[in-house]
Amino acid sequence: MDSLSPWSNSLEEESMVQDADHGARKLVLAHGRDQARSMMAPEQRGLIDIAAEVLGDEAGKIGITYTGFCLTGLPHKRLSDEQVWEKRGHRVVLMIEPGRLRRGMGQAKLYGVPYGARARMILLYLQTQAVRTNSCEVELGRSMREWLGRMGLTWGGETGRALREQAARIAACSLKFSWENQMASGWEAGRFVRSGLRFQRAVEDAGGPQGDLWEDRVVLDEVFYQALRQHPVPLRETALRELSGLSVSLDIYIWLAYRLHTLKAPTPVRWAALKEQFGLGYAEMHTFRRDFKRWLAPAVAAYSEARVEVADDGVILYPSRPPVGPKLVALGGLALPE
Repeated sequence: MDSLSPWSNSLEEESMVQDADHGARKLVLAHGRDQARSMMAPEQRGLIDIAAEVLGDEAGKIGITYTGFCLTGLPHKRLSDEQVWEKRGHRVVLMIEPGRLRRGMGQAKLYGVPYGARARMILLYLQTQAVRTNSCEVELGRSMREWLGRMGLTWGGETGRALREQAARIAACSLKFSWENQMASGWEAGRFVRSGLRFQRAVEDAGGPQGDLWEDRVVLDEVFYQALRQHPVPLRETALRELSGLSVSLDIYIWLAYRLHTLKAPTPVRWAALKEQFGLGYAEMHTFRRDFKRWLAPAVAAYSEARVEVADDGVILYPSRPPVGPKLVALGGLALPE
C-alpha cells in the first residue's frame, strides 16, 4: 500500500533540524546502524534503515527514468476512470489520458490513469531494461518478476492484483509531454507501450506453479523510447527499493537525482514552487509544508550524496554528486549519452 505520510503525526515541526533527513546518514556513518537507531526517536528510525541500506549497497545496481518524470509524475491516488491527469513541472507539462483495452473478443474496457508507487515501479523497470538492452522491446516473465521481487513487491494476493491493474492502465493510457522554450511543442500523443504488458492470470489464479505471469515481451512506444534514450537519468536500485512503497518520497528522490548534480551554487526553492510540483490537491500551505518535510526525509536518506536543508521559506539545494557516478554506470553496462 502506498503511504503519503510515512512518519508519525506526533513529529512536531519544531523538531525539524536543518538536515533534511535528520542527520540519519551521519549517525549511520559515525555509529553504525544499530546504535544510530537507538539515538533516533522511534518514528524516525525508518530513516536510519533507509540510509544504512543505501550506504551499505555493494552491488551498485542501477535504475533508469526519463527526464520528464523527474519534473512531473503520475498521480499518487486513484482518479475516476474518465479523468485526465495533468501535471506541471519546471517548464514541462505531462498530460495522461485514460484509454480502453479489449480482452479477447469481449467489449473494450476503460482503464483510468496509472497511479501510485506500483505503477512507478513497473515504469522504472521498463525504462531501465530498454536503456540497458538498447531496445524498445523489453523481455518480461521471470526477469520482471525477479526485479519487482528485489523491490519488495512479491507475487500473489493483493500485490499481484494491484500490479495487474496498474499494468493494464499503463498499457491503455496515452501521454504527452509539452516542453517550454523548444522549437517543438513536445510529443504528439502516444503511449507508454505499443503492445504487450498483460498478465497471464490463469497460472497464478489457479494456484498452480508460478510460470511467467507476464507476456514474453512488451514493446515501448517508439517516441517514448527515443526520448528516454536521449534523456535518461540514472538512479540507485537500492534507493528505489527502499522507497518502493512511498510514492511521493520516490518522486522527490528522482527529482533530486536530476537537479542536484547540475547545480553550480546553493539554490533555494520556495514552498510555493514545491507545492506546485508535489502538493497538487493541498488547500492549505501549512499542511503541505508539514507533509513535504516528512516525504523529503526518506528521499534524502536514500540519496547518500544529497545535500539538502530545510529553511523557513522552503528548501535549499546544494551542488551534490549524482546518486550514480560514471564508474557505476560503466559497471552496469549502460551507455548513456553525455
